[in-house]
Amino acid sequence: MEMKSFDEIVVRAKGTTEKRTVAVVWATDDHSQDAVFRAADDGLLDFLFIGDPDRIKAVASGLGRDVSDAQICVAADPAAAALAGAQVIQSGRAHFLMKGKIETGEFLRPVVRRENGVSPENGVMSHIALNAIPRYRKLLLTTDGGMLPYPDKAQKIAILENAVRVMRGLGYAKPKVCLLAAVEKVNPKMPETVDAAEICELYRDADHCVVEGPISLDLALVRERSVQKGYESPCAGDADVLIVPNIHAGNILGKSLVELAGGHMAGLVMGAKCPIVLTSRGSSAAEKFNALALACAIC
Repeated sequence: MEMKSFDEIVVRAKGTTEKRTVAVVWATDDHSQDAVFRAADDGLLDFLFIGDPDRIKAVASGLGRDVSDAQICVAADPAAAALAGAQVIQSGRAHFLMKGKIETGEFLRPVVRRENGVSPENGVMSHIALNAIPRYRKLLLTTDGGMLPYPDKAQKIAILENAVRVMRGLGYAKPKVCLLAAVEKVNPKMPETVDAAEICELYRDADHCVVEGPISLDLALVRERSVQKGYESPCAGDADVLIVPNIHAGNILGKSLVELAGGHMAGLVMGAKCPIVLTSRGSSAAEKFNALALACAIC
């Protein structure tokens, strides 16, 4: 199967058997609240706001909303709100987290502490961006442009598995994963090509995904380029997932898809006990809504 738009994600989220609850940490950001209200209005989720009740209500009022009867978990400051977020996940009061008006490091600090019961078993969390790009016929997942600066081979495998978990949660039986590099041949002077080839070999007989690498961006996305270069692969020109060699490549690729290619994205952090909606400070309410719909669809 293939998904071509975020509208299909919303439909899938609405089809889940149980409505999900999101806990918004330090919920004093108008874009975050706006996205949550829209998702709630669409029947996707329930919500729990964490933070200063007066500030939360003031932001909601500015959006024309009354949250007097909403669930609000009182927290004195962002750090306390972040800890409360981890606690509501551990207690089962919410299914996933969303970052409000709080620094990313402060938001994630309680999540990575094992004693709070939310951290990943393998210790690896990664950022995934699901993108709708006008010139690509289906949604495209890129990772990791936000968490691991220079992942080693083991971390790249964890990044891959986090990405595949998202795609399989969306109904993809065997998502096509491309390990990106500047060239398609292994070169010992280019460590990312060595890692890609070794990971590709590990997944040669995998039944839950198809993995190719090293492979360049153009071959992963444009079938005609692979034909011209004689590159044979079921992933060529048909990638579902792009795995970048480091955070810099992922950050540049992600911003290029949005700013230059007119794409729209939904960002999550995967690998913890629950999905985490984590978008940039400049993200619109629409992007945050997309991320909420994605979390509901796979949670």
